[in-house]
Amino acid sequence: MLTTLTLLLGLPLALAAEPPGCAPLRTLPLDNDTIPGILGHWIYIMGASHYPPHQADMVAVKYAAFSIFPSGHEDELNVTEVMRVNETCVMRNNTKIQVFRHNSTLMHVDNQVVSTAELIQSDKDLLILKHINANFLGLSLSARTHNVSKEQLEEFKAQLHCLGFTEEEIFFTSEKDACPLPGQKNEEDNKESQLD
Repeated sequence: MLTTLTLLLGLPLALAAEPPGCAPLRTLPLDNDTIPGILGHWIYIMGASHYPPHQADMVAVKYAAFSIFPSGHEDELNVTEVMRVNETCVMRNNTKIQVFRHNSTLMHVDNQVVSTAELIQSDKDLLILKHINANFLGLSLSARTHNVSKEQLEEFKAQLHCLGFTEEEIFFTSEKDACPLPGQKNEEDNKESQLD
């Protein structure tokens, strides 16, 4: 089953030459200063891919949120994920990310599929990951809340266009498709219980 982290760490984009005038992506080192900044709750906002199997996955994911927190090991992070895939909400709380400080990469293994990513310099409330798998490159945007400014979205879209992506290749999630957290009822459940 597709997971949020697969979206973040495993959806590669085809490697494209940067057109003149596009700012290069600046990768951050993964160290004791940057790792605490990726901990906490995130909502997957958008991403793009030229890799056909992952494009289908991105179309299916309507909403995704995840929390990253320390594990008992220095270079391992635990992840809890909740997502809506088509019409079904899925929750997973057993995902792990390996942190490789020597080359500043994050690695996620899900069902024997290995995905790697680098952290891109950005605002503290945005998580931009550059995905690197084989000869493919990817980019995804997550944020602390779904309320990302129009300027931030436009900046990210401009970077995707610099990498050669068209509007049709950029996929967004929607807050209206959010899944309720465990023990929380969604609006439809509340309406049904009011009718009883």
